[in-house]
This record gives sequence, C-alpha cells and structure tokens, in this order.
Amino acid sequence: MLDDIDRRILRHYQAEPSLTAGELAERCRITASTCVRRLDRMQAAGILRGQEAVIDWAALGYAVEVSLRFTLDKTQPRAFDEFLAAAREVPEVLEIQTFLGRVDVRLSVIARDMGHYQQLYRDRILTLPHIADIEALMHIARVKRDEVLPV
Repeated sequence: MLDDIDRRILRHYQAEPSLTAGELAERCRITASTCVRRLDRMQAAGILRGQEAVIDWAALGYAVEVSLRFTLDKTQPRAFDEFLAAAREVPEVLEIQTFLGRVDVRLSVIARDMGHYQQLYRDRILTLPHIADIEALMHIARVKRDEVLPV
C-alpha cells in the first residue's frame, strides 16, 4: 500500500510534524504538490489521523501518575459499557485500555499530588460501576515513550 516515497514522507513527518508541506517535500526530494497529494491520500486512507499537541503534564503541576488495573464484575451484562462510560467522565483519566485476560481495563490517571490522588481515588475512581478488583501501580519513571513507527 505504501511505496518508498510514502515511507520517506512518513519518516520525516513523524520526526518533525511541524514542517510545512514545502519543507517536508524538500527533505523528501519531491515536489510540494506531490507531497500534499500523498499526504491527502494517506489522510483519506486513515493512515494519518491528524496532529496533536503533546503536553507535559508534570510541567503543569501534575506530579503523580498512576496506572489502575480493574477486574470488572462480569455477571452484569452491561458492566464494560457502563464502566467505560463513567471512566470517560473523569477528567484526570488520560487513557483507557481494555484487555482480554485477568485484567479487564487499565486507566492511566494523573493528579497534582498524593492528596489530590487520594481524593480522586475516593470520590471518582471507587465510585465507578461494576468494580470487582483494583490494582494500583504508581508511576516512577518513563523509560521510553516513542510513538514513531519504523516505516
């Protein structure tokens, strides 16, 4: 589906998404119109989903990050749907992942400090529906974070 030129565009675009189409084309050694046409095609195909700002939450005062793993009460027919809908409403939940296996759902949660986390945990997390078990993993360090694909 992707040829060498598409891969070259994606490599440069991932490395520096703030490049203009002209700058990206120059680095890829193609014309700007070819670059724009290929970017449009990859966007239409769902390969490029858009650009986003990456915010350093710690720089904004959110010093605590916790990964919470949930096992849900699966005897309830709508347990997953109701849990996920309620979890989406918690602003401090950055990410929600679902799994097959012993753990059903993982939430990535941020808080300003331990006091804020404790309040968030009591008032918002423990009130989520259909929880059978919770395991909290306190984030210590991010060793690697890379969303760049090897294209």
